[in-house]
Amino acid sequence: MRRPRSFALALTAALLAAVPAADLATTAAAREDPLARDLGAILADPGFRGADVGLVVRRADTGEPVFGSGGARRGQPASNGKLLSSAAVLDVLGPDHRFSTTVSASGALRGGVLAGDLHLRGTGDPTVLAADYDALAAKVAGSGVRLVLGRLVGDDTWFDSVRLGTGWAWDDEPYYYNAQISALTVSPDTDYDAGTVVVRVAPGAAGAPATVTTEPPTDHVTIDSTAVTGPAGSASNVSVERRRGTNVISVRGSVPAGGGAESEWSTVEDPAGLVTSLFRDALSRHGVRVLGGTSTGATPAGARPLGEHLSMPLSRLLVPFMKLSNNMHAEILVKSAGRAAFGEGSWDAGLRAVSAKLGGLGVDAAALSLWDGSGLSRMNQVSPDQVASLLLAARGRPWFPVWYDSLPVAGASDRMVGGTLRNRMRGTPAEGNAHAKTGSLTGVSALSGYVTTAAGTPLVFSMISNNTLTSARPLEDAVVVRLAGDRDGQAPPPTTATARTEEPVDVECSWVKAC
Repeated sequence: MRRPRSFALALTAALLAAVPAADLATTAAAREDPLARDLGAILADPGFRGADVGLVVRRADTGEPVFGSGGARRGQPASNGKLLSSAAVLDVLGPDHRFSTTVSASGALRGGVLAGDLHLRGTGDPTVLAADYDALAAKVAGSGVRLVLGRLVGDDTWFDSVRLGTGWAWDDEPYYYNAQISALTVSPDTDYDAGTVVVRVAPGAAGAPATVTTEPPTDHVTIDSTAVTGPAGSASNVSVERRRGTNVISVRGSVPAGGGAESEWSTVEDPAGLVTSLFRDALSRHGVRVLGGTSTGATPAGARPLGEHLSMPLSRLLVPFMKLSNNMHAEILVKSAGRAAFGEGSWDAGLRAVSAKLGGLGVDAAALSLWDGSGLSRMNQVSPDQVASLLLAARGRPWFPVWYDSLPVAGASDRMVGGTLRNRMRGTPAEGNAHAKTGSLTGVSALSGYVTTAAGTPLVFSMISNNTLTSARPLEDAVVVRLAGDRDGQAPPPTTATARTEEPVDVECSWVKAC
C-alpha cells in the first residue's frame, strides 16, 4: 500500500538532520515519494555526469523540506547571486530610493558669465539617458548662464575609482555585460545598459564600406572600421570589439545590401568621460559655451545648484535589473549600499552592507563568499540551501511584492515580464507560474525561485550546477515543470515544452539582445 505523500514528506523532514543533503535523494523515504523519485531521476541524467549539482525544494508556506540533494555544497551561483544582493540592498536602501544627478556652479554669475566652473555630479544612476543630460543642459541655460570662464568638471566621487570587480574575466571587458562601474554614467537605451554605447552598422551600396554610427553619438570613442556592404541576400557577419584599455572600437565583417542595420553593444573606457563629452555637446546646443577644459573632481560644498535629475525609484528599476539580469545594476546598487551604510561607495563597503543584512534574511553570511553583486566573479561561493532560505525569508519583507514581481516569469513572451525565462517552459504547467532567477557562466548554471504545484502547494526551489560541459537548462526546466505539475504525490500527465532558444553558455540571455 502506498503511503500518503504527507507521511513521506514528514519522514523526509525528520531524516534531514541525520542524512547529508547530498544523499537525501537516495533515502528509502525519498524513493517512495513519486516527486522525489522523479527529481532524483532528473539529477541522474547523463548530462550531469561529472558535474556538481545541488537542488533544494521547500514548502514556501511552512519551510518544510520537500527534496534535497547536494544542497549544502557551495558553488559559483552566477547570476543567482543577484537574489542575495538585490534583497539585501532593498533592506539597506528601501524600494523608494532614487539616484540624483545634479549640475551646479562655483563662482559668481554676472550678465550671463559664470566666473567659475560647472560641476556635473552623479550618484550612480544607471537609468540616465543622453536626453536627460540634454534636459540638464537646458536647465543651465535657463538659469541665465551663457558663458563659463572655467571648466566643466565631472564628479564621479560618490563611488571609488575601482571600475571592475574582483575575479572578473579580463577578456570580457569589451562586452556590455562587463561594463565599467562609475557614479557618473549614461545608458544608450531603455534596458539601461550603463557604461555602453550601441554601435550600428548599416549597409551602403554593394561593395561599398558600411556606415558605422554610435548611440548616443559621441567622439569619446573612435571607430576603426573595415566593415563592407555585401551582396543583397548575403549573410551578415559583423563583429564589434573594443580594444582593451582604449576607446578604439574595431568593426569588422559585412552586412548585406538592402538589409537593416546591425546593432552591437560595446563598453567604453571611462564612462564619466563619455558623460562629460555628451554634456559639453548638450550645453553647446543650448547656447552655453565653456571656455575651460574638461576635468574630474569633487563638487565644492558651496556650489550653487542649477538643475537636478532624479531616477525612477528602485522598486521600478528592479524590473529591468532582475528581468534582464543586468550585471551593472547589481554592482551600482552594491556600491550605493556601501555609501549609504558606511559612507563609502566601494565593493568592500557595499558587500559588508549586504552581509550585514543577510542574517535577517535567513542566510549565514559566514557560510558563503561574495565578491560582487552580479555573480560575474568566479570567486563567489553560495549553496542552494542558502538561496532557498533567502527565498523563504524574503516573503516576510514589506518589499517582497515588488521583488517577487521583478523575477522572470516562465514562458511569458514580454521581455519585461518573462525576462530571461521568456523562451523557457512554454506549454507546460510552469508557464506563467514559475517566478525564478536564472544564472549562467561557462560551466555554471542556476535557477532559483518560486512555483506553485498543481495541488496548490507553494514551493521555493534552488538549483545550482557547476562544472557542467553541456547546457543544464533543459534539466532545470524539467525540474521546475515536474514541481509545477505535482498533484500531491501523483505524477502529472506527460507534457512537452515547446522548443527553446539556446543562448551561449557563458552569458545571461539578457545579454543576447535577440533572445
